[in-house]
This record gives sequence, structure tokens and C-alpha cells, in this order.
Amino acid sequence: MVFVVSAPSGAGKTTLVDQLVCEMPDLVRSCSYTSRKPRPSERDQVDYFFISKQQFKEMVAEGLFLEWAEVFGNLYGTSAAHIETQLAAGVDVVLVIDVQGADQVRQSDVGVVTIFILPPSMAVLKERLSGRADTDGKATDVDKRLEAAKREVEASERYDYIVVNDDYRSCLERLRSIVVGSRANVDSIETQRNSIAATFGIQDELEVDK
Repeated sequence: MVFVVSAPSGAGKTTLVDQLVCEMPDLVRSCSYTSRKPRPSERDQVDYFFISKQQFKEMVAEGLFLEWAEVFGNLYGTSAAHIETQLAAGVDVVLVIDVQGADQVRQSDVGVVTIFILPPSMAVLKERLSGRADTDGKATDVDKRLEAAKREVEASERYDYIVVNDDYRSCLERLRSIVVGSRANVDSIETQRNSIAATFGIQDELEVDK
């Protein structure tokens, strides 16, 4: 299945998801495409597929993205083929994307569980954003990101789960619980259930009484 994780800038989603993937088996983070320049610590084809804006627009025109959006002037997108390959390999995939992308994934045929990470308050988010630097090393535009955060928090009601990042370890454990619980959901385990049921002489598909 696909897990979508969204949060306002500065809420800690990337750090949490990276650690979640490290600690959980058969869970990988999707590598998105972006038109922005890499930060000093980022690696191409590991953190993102870094491509030009023109290349990105060509991929959009060819319908190659499962979802894509423009965020703070940069383009981000998830390759549909990349996700299909990962799912076919038998692993669950985490997409760290914004609310625009999450809406697009919901409308696709992919089985998706959506999670929104909330900061404890606007004041805490502002404190976390202050002093951060953008791709060019300039001070982050805190007011612009806080205004975007307000719209994103409003959209959180559309998500399946909401997790508050008030404490890093506690938040990570809540995310882990959501993944574990979702994997045990009847729909997600249907194939395995049917296989086991067959050993009891139970048909894979039950006929509905007419």
C-alpha cells in the first residue's frame, strides 16, 4: 500500500519518515522528482531526482506523474512507474508530499492511507522555521510559510490520521502504529487471508446470498 505523509514546512515530516523507514521492514520512501537545486547534504536519485524545470514540464505533458505540484516556486512530482515498481517488489511506499499531491493520489487507483503531521501550535512552528535557510542559503521566508501552513492545516481534515509532533519519539511511535495497524486491515491482508482460509477448505470468495 501507499502511505501519504503531509505536514507544513518545519513540522518535521522528513526527519520522522526517514527514521520510520529505517526502523520498519518492507517500508521505503519514494524518491520524488523536483526542479529545485539540491541542498549541500542532498544526493541525486537518493533524496530526489533533480531535473530541470523544462524536463519536469515535459514529464507532466507525457502524464508520467502520479501526482505533482508547485510548492514555493519549485515543482515536485512522484513518478507513477516508480511507485508501481516498488509496490510490485512487495514493499509499502511512503510519499512525503503536500496537500495538493495528496488530493491527486486519493483520486488515483492506488490504495492509500493518508497521514497529516501537525505542529503543537503556530508559535512552535514559527520558532522552528526561524533561522532555517532555503536552497540558496538565504533566510527562510517565515511569514510566507506560515501562511501556507494555515491552508495546509485546514486541509488536514481530509486525512485518515492526524499525528501531533509534540515529542519526536512519541510521534514516531504513533506513525509506526498507523503502519502496523494498516497492514493488518482486512483489505490489505486479503490475499494472505484467502490463502490461509483455503487450507481450511474455505473458498477464497464467498457468494452473497440473493
